[in-house]
Amino acid sequence: MPDVLIPELPASTTTVWLFPGQGAQQVGMGRDLYEQMPAARAVFEAADATLGFALSALCFEGPEDELTRTVNTQPALVTHAIAALVAAIDAGSVRERAALVAGHSLGEYAALIAAGALPFAEGLRLVRERGRLMQEACDAHPGTMAAILGLERAQVAALCAEHGASLCNENAPGNVSIGGTHEAVRATSEAATAAGATRVVPLNVAGAFHTPLMQAAADGMRAVLASATFADPRVPVVSNLHGRPLVRGGDFAAELADQVTSPVLWVDGVRTMLAAGATEFIEFGPGRVLTGALKRTERSAQVRNIGTAAEARGEATE
Repeated sequence: MPDVLIPELPASTTTVWLFPGQGAQQVGMGRDLYEQMPAARAVFEAADATLGFALSALCFEGPEDELTRTVNTQPALVTHAIAALVAAIDAGSVRERAALVAGHSLGEYAALIAAGALPFAEGLRLVRERGRLMQEACDAHPGTMAAILGLERAQVAALCAEHGASLCNENAPGNVSIGGTHEAVRATSEAATAAGATRVVPLNVAGAFHTPLMQAAADGMRAVLASATFADPRVPVVSNLHGRPLVRGGDFAAELADQVTSPVLWVDGVRTMLAAGATEFIEFGPGRVLTGALKRTERSAQVRNIGTAAEARGEATE
């Protein structure tokens, strides 16, 4: 069947499209989009056809333990994000193409699809394989993650180096996640508390994402991505690895393989967007993880979330 296409729009100089990563999923996500908006329905149907099973039913009905399996969560979130985007464009609540796009970890695949650098069907196949490889790595090398609140990234990185954990991401200033073996995360968390962290929050995750424990998954994705086709994006894609814009299709295979074991430097990316003149940020997908983090980085930023049919139509949802 035909691939999902992102409609052409006039270019904006101040708007950024954002796409969340794993953890944003929830049973029921996308059901109203599917039922009320034909453009979104076509995306879910394309996903089902591409993957050969009813991903849409898993999104709408669960069960939750199946939806939260990494191999299912990753294509589910990409599908929902792209469905929300095309529904909003079709409904007229999004009238301009973004000046920049960015996705958090897994969300980088949705960002590439939105930017025209990666076909939707190929992106879904890639994230399905990414999820499978990451789950295998989690099973082979058990680990965990924790959020450290109230310390700066450099402080947390030094504690990780001392106690054997790894820096996994910086979502906002003073909000840094770490990962590694259970013992390393425990020791680093205790050291962070002693160093003045306001809170340490254990994360309910399948493993230590964005750490060296995912090396087997990164190696597997490097082989898979070598045969993937990436076009030059219509708009720059802000990198997870270093926070700078990527504009060449040839850059993305290495970016996506390396991000499996490298920290997501989300704050660096947000600062790049702000420096480029971005003032409005639209997050496509369930929840408000990225816009919430963004407001903690820059309070003056205008943020909007589109994950439901009402939001795609531009209706007030407060």
